[in-house]
Amino acid sequence: MSQLTPVNNYKPSDEIDLVELFEGLWKQKLLITLFACAVTVGAASYAFLATPRYEVQSLLRLTSIKDLDELNSTGVYKLEPSEALKQVGASLDSYATRINFFTENPQLLEPLHKLNRSLQQDVDVLNEDGGFKILQPDPKKTDNLAGFVGVRLTYPSSVDGVKILNGFVKSAVEQERARIAADLDGVVSSRLRGLERQINTARAGYEAEKLSEIAQLSEADTLKRAQLQDELRALRQELKTLRMQRITQLEEAAQIAKTLGIIKPSTPGSLGEEARDNAVNGNVIRTEVSNQQFPLYFMGVEALEAERAALLQRRSDDFTQPRVAKIQKELQLLENNRKIEVLKKRENQDLFLSNLAKLHQEGARLKSINLDLSKLQLVRIDQQAEPPSKPIAPNKSLIIGVGIVLGGLLGVIVALIRNVLINRKARIDVV
Repeated sequence: MSQLTPVNNYKPSDEIDLVELFEGLWKQKLLITLFACAVTVGAASYAFLATPRYEVQSLLRLTSIKDLDELNSTGVYKLEPSEALKQVGASLDSYATRINFFTENPQLLEPLHKLNRSLQQDVDVLNEDGGFKILQPDPKKTDNLAGFVGVRLTYPSSVDGVKILNGFVKSAVEQERARIAADLDGVVSSRLRGLERQINTARAGYEAEKLSEIAQLSEADTLKRAQLQDELRALRQELKTLRMQRITQLEEAAQIAKTLGIIKPSTPGSLGEEARDNAVNGNVIRTEVSNQQFPLYFMGVEALEAERAALLQRRSDDFTQPRVAKIQKELQLLENNRKIEVLKKRENQDLFLSNLAKLHQEGARLKSINLDLSKLQLVRIDQQAEPPSKPIAPNKSLIIGVGIVLGGLLGVIVALIRNVLINRKARIDVV
């Protein structure tokens, strides 16, 4: 007789029975509730025990043109309201500005300070928790009525965020105002140094021109004097040569006159009639007209020798030529150049520089710039930081609500897993 082996007709199904699922979850409602309560308690504990965080902000807008008019009227520094707002915004966004502010006011970060931690690290801790955030208009939006720059501070309740933000904004504006004042002083000083260089250059140029003019005048006088002296020597040599030639001519003419027996001045016509004239008694007046020049020997021996003797005794021929006197006059005038003397005697040379007056005037204007920029309004504070009415974090209601949801969801997941394990064990027992 054969044994019959029992056959297991159970076939697992891939379908989920929702009724059975909900029944299993309902049976474990206590477990789900327990998880939901535990997570909710934890979330509530965090919500009520976490350090509250607050948020404040300050907005800066464009200042009016009249507030910058005194600065712009200097003519050496130009600042538009939009540029002033931009510079203040850059100062607010500067990490160095924040460090400088807290260096000057370390007590503001005292609640965050810990042992062996530097001031810079305290600032970094403040920034890690939210810290400063710069607010600017959205460039994609064109409906902004006016430009602005804002700064928002998120801080823990242990520090005075309102005092920090208002002080920081004031410090940034003051720092930018001091920078503008330093820039203005630097520009004025640079302009004054530039004017001083121009004045010194003009003086040096004038002195060089004056020395050049004196040198040119002296050179011209020297050249003129040398030319006149050369002309005078040549002229005197010419006069002496002419005198020696005249003496030679007179000696030759005197020899001829002696040969002809012409003692007194005579004419060619009188030589042939001299004998006839001696025979005629009485006075005879003879007139002779000729268009030819008589030879020199007709002057007679006496006249010729007398002129020769006078020429031999002459020591200077200067009086015979009027040009000699003129040359001596010109040489005398060249002894002293009055223009050179006047140029050398000039004491206040600035009076003779045409553009120096304008440079001095500009220098006086720059030196008169003495603005008090301590009250210069670079921006208009549209909104100051005010104590917030409530913290922005933690959001207790949201945290507790999320805790309830997460707790319930966690309980359901645990219940599902437990239900699957129980069903699996039951199927194994059946088999």
